[in-house]
Order: sequence, then structure tokens, then C-alpha cells
Amino acid sequence: MDTFKTTSGAVRGFRASDGVVAVLGIPYAAPPFGALRFREPAPAAAWSGTRDCTAFGPVAPQSAELPGSPGWSPGDEDVLTVNIWTPAPSSTPDSAPAPDSSPDRGSLPVLVWVHGGAYTFGSSAQPDFDGDALARAGLVVVTLNYRIGFEGFGHVPASEGTSYPDNRGLLDQVAALRWVRENIAAFGGDPDNVTVAGHSSGAASIACLMVMDRARGLFHRAIAHSPASPHHTLDIAAATTREIAAAAGCPATPEGLTRATPQDLVTASDQVVEAYRRDPASGSRHYDPSLYAPVLDGDVLPVDPLTGLAAGAGRGVDLLVCHTTEEYWLLDAVGSCAKVTTEGQLTRFAEDFGLPDGLMAGYRAALPDAPLSDVYLSVFGDLLFGEYANRLAEQQARGGGRAFLSRFDRRRTGPHGAVRAWHCADIPFAFGNVDKECVAFLIGGAPTPADRELARRMVRAWADFATGGDPGWPAYDDATGPAMVWRTGEERQEDEPAALRGLWDRADFPLLRP
Repeated sequence: MDTFKTTSGAVRGFRASDGVVAVLGIPYAAPPFGALRFREPAPAAAWSGTRDCTAFGPVAPQSAELPGSPGWSPGDEDVLTVNIWTPAPSSTPDSAPAPDSSPDRGSLPVLVWVHGGAYTFGSSAQPDFDGDALARAGLVVVTLNYRIGFEGFGHVPASEGTSYPDNRGLLDQVAALRWVRENIAAFGGDPDNVTVAGHSSGAASIACLMVMDRARGLFHRAIAHSPASPHHTLDIAAATTREIAAAAGCPATPEGLTRATPQDLVTASDQVVEAYRRDPASGSRHYDPSLYAPVLDGDVLPVDPLTGLAAGAGRGVDLLVCHTTEEYWLLDAVGSCAKVTTEGQLTRFAEDFGLPDGLMAGYRAALPDAPLSDVYLSVFGDLLFGEYANRLAEQQARGGGRAFLSRFDRRRTGPHGAVRAWHCADIPFAFGNVDKECVAFLIGGAPTPADRELARRMVRAWADFATGGDPGWPAYDDATGPAMVWRTGEERQEDEPAALRGLWDRADFPLLRP
């Protein structure tokens, strides 16, 4: 067993592999319930003796049951925890120089991972986020849980001079980063060389952290894979709270919302989502209901990330952005989004999202042989992920910061037909976890030798970027590229298809969903 000392007490981990020690479920903040519910995260209580940290901590309140991952059980409260994978003292990083020139144990680069899940589900315990391979590449890897759903992103109105912060999930992430700054040296990490990384809503969280004063100085580089575009105004967030409260049968007040249990609010959220799914006339939320998102509250999140980055808020942080080329096919495959199969439905979709005139026609011209449903999925994926990723890179460059852009386009033919380069498919490759059984659905079956080679290259790019800010290709230069394209074969640099990018010129981002 391996023991480490934190500011709250000693923790004991275990050898996850020959070269890596894992320490799981370390509290970085107090349980956010009881008197602390809907409040900013508070410091974790200290403990005496050595805490056994060989299992993941409880996940945040949610109804999702993800393959290979633990679910939430009502009553689980100690949900604000981190997990760490660190190279064992005697190990040498994979693909590293000879042992006498490997990094010092006390100065290894640190990568902090923020999971995705539409701000509603997911956890750091998902097997595809295992940090072993990245640790063997020379990083200290940290993954974290944070409040999601209403607990993390629901708007709670002020009451009798008492205010409740919006964006509590983002505040949890900041608290975890502060914990890293104070404790990571004990695990061999360098607190002055921290990279934050995330996927989907986790990647959008990273974009928010880049423009938040409270997060300034806590990290030095950022990785955003498939960042999700929506952010909410206070009006939208307050309207969502009224819907949730009505479904939960409680007043939309601090007292009413506090009396509702976390389970009540999870159930109510699911009921509201289902109502949107059943109602084609309910606007943009009908297509893939996502009730929660960061709130532009003027305090925790003072500005939307695109505006903030363009103004130079991220100038001191290198940014690596990636998106997949077929994002929304995953959401269609798992039944998460509405089907669009007729011309009338496609027209209504464009109207509900306020898409620019000519955009749909442009996609159909670019995809002349594709069925109508594929045109819809292509537009929807670019609308919520692909184009937003491109714009993050552009605005970071325009604001004077360094940005690197990449696209994941790995495809193959699997046992059940074509394997798409869809949402989430890139993450097992970047983590080096393509051999885990739980990711077989995402990557289309057992990995091939070419898949393992692609994973090795993507792990190396993340490790090199986290170490020194160079993923292995040139920086993005103010909307001119180039971009790295990840494929199973020799990767090449190429620009995003100009015809499709141009169709988005008149689209207003970020999208503020009603």
C-alpha cells in the first residue's frame, strides 16, 4: 500500500498497475447537503489516522445508470471527491527518455479531468476515465466528482437577504482545483503545471473556467473535447426552476426547494425532460432536452466563454480543442434525441433553433446522397458541438492566446456495420483505454492494432501538451487553421471544409435555449 499526506489527513492508495499508484475517493470539500445544500463548497473535515482510499466515492444525485459505473443511491452525501493516478516512484514514463533523464517525482505535470453528461449525469468513476495509461505516460492524473442536475446548476432564488450561488457545479470544480494546488505535490505533481481537461459538458465547463476570475491561476493549460454550446441566462434558469418545482410539487422558493429531497428534484427533472420529448411543439428543447447549463449570472460566470476569450480572458492559458466529425449519431443511437425524418420536421427544427437561411440547403448540397435524417444529425452535431469547438479555438486565438484544434475522424467497419466517429468515441483513445470492455459500444467492438496505435498517439499528444504546451502540430492562427485530424492511419493536417464552416457565419453563438 502507498500512503500520502493531504491537508485533511493521510490517505492510502494501491498499486493499480506495475508502474502506477491509484488513490480514490479523497474528499476535497464537505458533503454539500444539510445546511450546506445549494451553497458554495465548504472545506472537507480533517480526519485522524490514515484514510483508506481504494474505492471511488459516491456519485452525485442522478438517475442515470451507465455501463460499468456505480449509480447514485439516495442518502449518499460525500460526493465531492477526487481520484489520483500517479507514477510509482520507481517507474519510468512510457515513451520517455532513459531513467536518468525522466521527470522529477515532485514536478510531474498534472492533468485534472472534468467528466461530461449534459450537466445531469456521469461521474469520475466511469471506467473509460481510468488514469493508468496517462500516468504511465508521465502525468499525475486527477478526476473529480461535482454537483450536477439541480443540485449543481439549478437556480435557487434569493430569500430575505440570503442569496444562493448559481453554477455550484463550477464552484465545486474550482474547489477541486484549489485542493490540487494545495495537495498535488504530495503525489508527485507540480502545482505550477496543471492542465484541466473535459468532454462535452465537462469541456464546456473548462471553457467557463477559462473566463472565471475565481479559477484564475489554478491551471495553466486546458483541453476541451466536444464542448457543448448552450449557456443559460438568469431568466431561462429561473423559468426552468419553476418547471422543476411544479413537477416536484413544491414552491419555487429556497424553502420549498430545500424541503424537496435530492431524489425529488432528480425525479422532477426527468419528468420535465420527458414532457419536452413528447411535445414536438415545445421548441428547441424537444430535440434533446437538456435542462441545465452554466448560468450567465454576472458573478460566478461573468461572461460567456466566446466573448470572454475574444477579449483575452484566456490569453495566459494554452487551449487544445477537439471535436468528432459525427457527433450526434451517438445521441441518435441511444435514443437521446428526437427523430427527424420528414421535410416538415427538418424545417421546424431549423426554425426552432433559429438557424440562418440557407444553412440546411447548404448541408444538403454538401451531402447530396445522405438520407434526410443524416442531414439533420450532421447539422445538430455541428450546432451543439463542432462549430462551437471551432469558435472556441478562433476566439482564443483572436484574444491573443494559443489554441490548437483537432478533429477525431476514426472510422471502421465493425460487426454491425459502419463505426461512426461519434460523440464520446475519442475519449477512450485519449485516455489509452480502448481495451476496456465497457467502451466496445463506443468504438465499435474490440480494438484493432491500428486503434491501439491511434490511442498511443493521442495519449502522447495529451501528455506532451500537458507537459510543455505542444501537442505535436502548429497552433491555430485566427480562423486559419491548421487542424490535426485523428484517424487510424497516418494523420494529416487539413482545414475544416470551408463550405460548411461558411454556412455558420450568421449563426449566433452561444445558443441560449429557451
